[in-house]
Amino acid sequence: MSREQRTKLDAMLRQPGPEGPQSVEEIRAGFRAMMATMIVPDGIRTTATTLGPRPALLVEPVDGPRAGTILYFHGGGNVFGSPETALSLTGNLVARTGVKALSLDYRLAPEHPFPAAIEDALSAYRALLDRGEDPSAIVFAGDSAGGGLTVTTCLAARDAGLPMPAAIVAFSPGLDATRTGESMDTKAGIDPFFTRESLDHTGGMYLAGQDPHQPLLSPAVLADLTGFPPMLLQAGTNEVLLDDSTRMAARARAAGVDVVLDITADVPHVFQSFAGGLDEADDALDRAALFLTQHLSRPERLTSYETPAPPC
Repeated sequence: MSREQRTKLDAMLRQPGPEGPQSVEEIRAGFRAMMATMIVPDGIRTTATTLGPRPALLVEPVDGPRAGTILYFHGGGNVFGSPETALSLTGNLVARTGVKALSLDYRLAPEHPFPAAIEDALSAYRALLDRGEDPSAIVFAGDSAGGGLTVTTCLAARDAGLPMPAAIVAFSPGLDATRTGESMDTKAGIDPFFTRESLDHTGGMYLAGQDPHQPLLSPAVLADLTGFPPMLLQAGTNEVLLDDSTRMAARARAAGVDVVLDITADVPHVFQSFAGGLDEADDALDRAALFLTQHLSRPERLTSYETPAPPC
């Protein structure tokens, strides 16, 4: 592990930015610019497609994927971000697993507040099931707010009587809209990305006046996780949202869910995005890829996205 890499990254992220609350357009543009600097691995191709009623980005190996689907939910506080901004993450998961990813372009607040993102994610999962994909060959993955969607979509799916996916991988998930985790205070100033005020700014857009004390907004403290699939939660010690993951892991264990809590020291929120320049990011993605492949069923490789193997 490279302390020099971590120190350099932290210093870069602490460069002065705009002062005061930014408009939605400014937030979105700034995030696009930052994520455009991330390293996307070779050996993948992308295709615009649809999944249910929403656009999506298909990411697959150039030599054809093995069977299975990663349903990916990008980060961005439910206000910004897109499948394109998450391409370093989806690309690395695809390159490491050989499994195709479908990255969903779900609706964003403030134009479409809670529960629009969950509705779109559930519709996407339902669309995969309706076209004959086996839930044992589907995994959910996501980062930040999208990491939260991996959990809340499972809650919504269970309530709708749908089967659970094979597994969940969540990178620095946002799982508590009540912001009651101790790390909100103990990591203040240590986190180079977020403050309580910045999270309240974007979080308020998504909440749109809703009470955050409900399972679909704060599953780390309120959700019943009975029947959930195996979960891998990855986070860094330098983030105010750290306790979203630690409390979710404890809640999952109490519900009898197989859960791996994977915490990396001295790295920021969604540090996996910095793969190719941060050793800890590459190592974490290797662990995530191993977790996914261990929990996916293993039928024959597919020759293309359009010609899946028939269901058993």
